[in-house]
Amino acid sequence: MSLINKELADFKVNVYQNKDGVKGKGEFREITKADLLGKWSVLFFYPADFTFVCPTELEDLENQYANFKKIGCEIYSVSCDTHFVHKAWHESSEKVGKICYPMIGDPTGALARDVDAYIEDAGMAERGTYIINPEGKIAAYEVSAGNVGRNAEELLRKVQALQFVAEHGDEVCPAKWQPGKETLKPSFDLVGLI
Repeated sequence: MSLINKELADFKVNVYQNKDGVKGKGEFREITKADLLGKWSVLFFYPADFTFVCPTELEDLENQYANFKKIGCEIYSVSCDTHFVHKAWHESSEKVGKICYPMIGDPTGALARDVDAYIEDAGMAERGTYIINPEGKIAAYEVSAGNVGRNAEELLRKVQALQFVAEHGDEVCPAKWQPGKETLKPSFDLVGLI
């Protein structure tokens, strides 16, 4: 069953965030579904802290974080570790220590279960990416094999395309579309000409 247009269930989770990247200057806080409403968000699930592929992905996401912020999109990394473990990982890993976006702790797996990303027998999340629209609904998602990392630049492009389509409902974005490039207007006359 597709999760497209599924509205996130209400949730309340703890996050660790170090907004300025200075070691030891982070904070814990609570966020809820209401914090995601009114803007675009990405829930970036990964299996676990202190692993191997995960820090490379999270660093790549941090390298694009300013670009996500420019288009009004917040990034939330999510694992089934606690926010305390996120803090310890942030302080011990060179790659993770750069992260300025919020790191959600989902130790009960409630958020992962809500988006069908929870691996029951492992107690961890799949490597799942969920783009959430301002109404709190899943606009796009992708789940990858646990041993294959994702590309933050392509994720940024997908968010930009979804934002464009949300604003221009009569146009669609072709493969590899970039902001400012040509889009398509589906019509009867266009059938078979592409």
